[in-house]
Amino acid sequence: MRWTQKKTIDSKIIDQLSNDLGVDKNIATLLAQRGVSSFEQAKSFFRPNLSELHDPFLMKDMDKAVERIAKAIKNEENILVYGDYDVDGTTSVSLVYSYLKTIHKNLATYIPDRYAEGYGISFKSIDFAADNNFSLIIALDCGIKAIDKVKYATEKGIDYVICDHHRPGDEIPKAVAVLDPKRVDCSYPYDELCGCGVGFKLIQAIGTTYHQNIDHFLPYLDLVATAIGADIVPVTGENRILAFHGLKVINSNPRTGMKALIAQSKKENLTITDVVFGIAPRINAAGRIKSGNDAVQLLIEDDIVKAQKFAEAIEINNIDRKELDKSITQEALLQIIENKEQEGYTTVVYDEKWHKGVIGIVASRLIETYYRPTLVFTKSGDKLAASARSVTGFDVYDALEQCSEFIEQFGGHKYAAGLTLSFEQYPKFKAKFEEVVKATIPLELRVPELKYDSEIIFEKITPKFYRILKQLAPFGPGNMTPTFIAKNVRDTGWGKPVGGDKTHLKVNLEDPKTRIAISGIGFGLADTFLKIKKGNQFDVAFTIDENIWQGNTSLQLMLKDLKEGV
Repeated sequence: MRWTQKKTIDSKIIDQLSNDLGVDKNIATLLAQRGVSSFEQAKSFFRPNLSELHDPFLMKDMDKAVERIAKAIKNEENILVYGDYDVDGTTSVSLVYSYLKTIHKNLATYIPDRYAEGYGISFKSIDFAADNNFSLIIALDCGIKAIDKVKYATEKGIDYVICDHHRPGDEIPKAVAVLDPKRVDCSYPYDELCGCGVGFKLIQAIGTTYHQNIDHFLPYLDLVATAIGADIVPVTGENRILAFHGLKVINSNPRTGMKALIAQSKKENLTITDVVFGIAPRINAAGRIKSGNDAVQLLIEDDIVKAQKFAEAIEINNIDRKELDKSITQEALLQIIENKEQEGYTTVVYDEKWHKGVIGIVASRLIETYYRPTLVFTKSGDKLAASARSVTGFDVYDALEQCSEFIEQFGGHKYAAGLTLSFEQYPKFKAKFEEVVKATIPLELRVPELKYDSEIIFEKITPKFYRILKQLAPFGPGNMTPTFIAKNVRDTGWGKPVGGDKTHLKVNLEDPKTRIAISGIGFGLADTFLKIKKGNQFDVAFTIDENIWQGNTSLQLMLKDLKEGV
């Protein structure tokens, strides 16, 4: 890994913050790196306030969306709440449906089948709406590029309100309203909302008609926080406020379906990390293995017994997903070796038997071995479908745009995208993608980067320091868990490979100057054992965590990387 320090801050700002807040300079540095430069900003950062959420009507077309939904409610029209099959989509549908059912009875949900319909708005869903007398569809976490689908629906007398957060194309669908903070012509102050976040702004706006204030919408924030974590959007600005209060709901009074999921994950006092790795994969597993609608049914269920049964079924999906993920990753790695494709600037693999529901996870796994932009293809009907994942700093969406002559459909973000193309275009696309990435990826992005916040000495790592550190949460893009480095430390002689397969590294590190020692664990770092033989000094990068063992709580270092000292 190449170690790079996050932006350095003027020492005067750090000194001022340290004095004004009465905190250690390491804490002041962390705050300054996150854009905090005054006492008032620090107060807002540590105590995110719901009053700081933006007026939903600042979003372009929000007035049109509310007006059309109000008309549908008044005329007792049938409304179909539609969304993608991933966590962001299913939580969005659950949120909007849960709210609308309190004021309207003619409602249904629709999650497209990943295999029969694919991502986004489908023609099949429009035919379903027409056959069942739905005159309004609210599309969530998708639709920003559905030009032809919206036109088809209009011809059938069906209106659309689109709530999306993906990048628009050159043309905006001719829907009644298109809510997307990433629209060039939208002046909403914060454009990093996830799909569920846009859905939340919609129900917040609808609520003004019924004189409902923000307190009325608190129960919906467990869904929003889950989507923010799962969709890897920045945990800054409005997202930070929503995630902060959403986690409070998750840990104090979650909806019935969420309560059942938490029981399956066997976690207490969940952090955003727990949500990302414990709750989100289970929600996702429904759409990956069976049907995303199963996740929606769980998340809108009020009966705890029924919710537990839904959660148990989804847990089986999650177990199946893990097994598929592992076996397909092994097959993909073998394919790379057999085809002698270890070198190059990209990874592009294909097998018609691979399960479409897990190819995105597999793409991420392959990046752990071959650090480069990656696409995993499988057969989908008479087409090929792929999930794309990227390395830090490289925009895979832009790269795909430059290959668009070979692609039938694609969409997504900087680091994750999906696409379809015909069988005959696959070799041409693969060659073009390699060519584009080779020409555009900076040399340094081909090496994994470890960004650290600051250097620290062990003397500063105290329980009080850690208590303040935890208050910087929730963590995520834009506010990652603070990473520190300590230089010229050594192991006291207790270092050893641990774990069933001896791939992890357990250490007890000491600062030779102060003789202060602290234990640490490095998952997957057993191969660095030779660097830490007693007496050898080295530099270490780490985060700080608590270790609870036999009722005793102590601080420990979560090692990220080791480098031999200079």
